[in-house]
Amino acid sequence: MGNGPVDMLPDLHIYQNDIDLWIGADRGALTLIQRKIAVDYAVGDFDSINQQEKEKIKHTAAYFETYPAEKDKTDIEIALLKAFELKPDRIYLFGVTGGRLDHALINIQLLFSIVNKNIRGVIVDQYNQLELTMPGSYTVEENPQYPNISFVPYTQHVKGLTLIGFYYPLENEMISWGSTRCISNKLLSNNGTFSYEEGILLLVKSCDATSNAI
Repeated sequence: MGNGPVDMLPDLHIYQNDIDLWIGADRGALTLIQRKIAVDYAVGDFDSINQQEKEKIKHTAAYFETYPAEKDKTDIEIALLKAFELKPDRIYLFGVTGGRLDHALINIQLLFSIVNKNIRGVIVDQYNQLELTMPGSYTVEENPQYPNISFVPYTQHVKGLTLIGFYYPLENEMISWGSTRCISNKLLSNNGTFSYEEGILLLVKSCDATSNAI
């Protein structure tokens, strides 16, 4: 849990059964406490909270570690490194979008460090789910909360992209930076598949509430 705007957070309790351990980065630990979610690890420089809030986190979290404010890693990256030590098969990132765009962009890039360790990484906020994929074949399940599905090239080119079971199908196509061809697709039924041969692809599922298509 990061320190992003709390109004961008989804209902965290929906994910309670999927998450074994919660890690709060800086003020993200306080966000978890305020939502009555047990904090297993609280890490960061805690420069975005006052001393009283810091003491509350310190005495509530099962594990607490503070870092200097002047450091070469963000609090989210520190939390991610702690997660890697626990050898998970999936990592959810909450509170990492909205607010400062530089932080949001680098947090999306952090998905690469997750998938590069053969761990599934998913960024979730109130309006979106983002997941970075490597070449291969994947099944996408229908999620009424996030009905819009987009495929965004993370590398300059993604080659051999095939979409089956989507309103706009594709067969062995290449998409590149600067193209909007694979934005705002939808499933035709309960699931569909996508596959590609080369490159790295960002799968983005979005809700309808913030539609601002132009």
